[in-house]
Amino acid sequence: MNEKLLFSLIDRFEAGSLTELEYLIGDQRLTLKKGGAAANVVQGAVPMAAPQGVPHAAPAGVPLREGAPPEVPNTSAAGKPEVITSPLVATFYASNMPDAPPFVQVGDKVKKGQTLCILEAMKMMNKLDAEADCEILAVKARPGDLVEFGQALFEIKTR
Repeated sequence: MNEKLLFSLIDRFEAGSLTELEYLIGDQRLTLKKGGAAANVVQGAVPMAAPQGVPHAAPAGVPLREGAPPEVPNTSAAGKPEVITSPLVATFYASNMPDAPPFVQVGDKVKKGQTLCILEAMKMMNKLDAEADCEILAVKARPGDLVEFGQALFEIKTR
């Protein structure tokens, strides 16, 4: 199930009067319930790539939380940082175990496909992978932070 379809179903469900919806496609099933019940995605993870047409930039006015890592000046051609944003509302994890070192740190040179972080949504752990070779200039979220859709997670410089 692609992410664009998933968000479209959720938006229509929230706006409508239905209290429960089950959507099946192949071996994937999405169950949505209103009235305090959590939404569940069963059998199949949500893809982590941003939907087509969604830019990889933080929305205007998204402030950094107090105590977030300091911003690092970027050297991109446009003079603005290249930003990797959260493709969904989730809890940010920098590593796969509480005592493990983070997947990436400031200054790391990352290869395309390398894991940057884990985003937990609806009790599912979703890996966010680098879409290109890059260097990490800043990490904008801390482990355990609740991040919003489109919120800046990493500042990068592509190589």
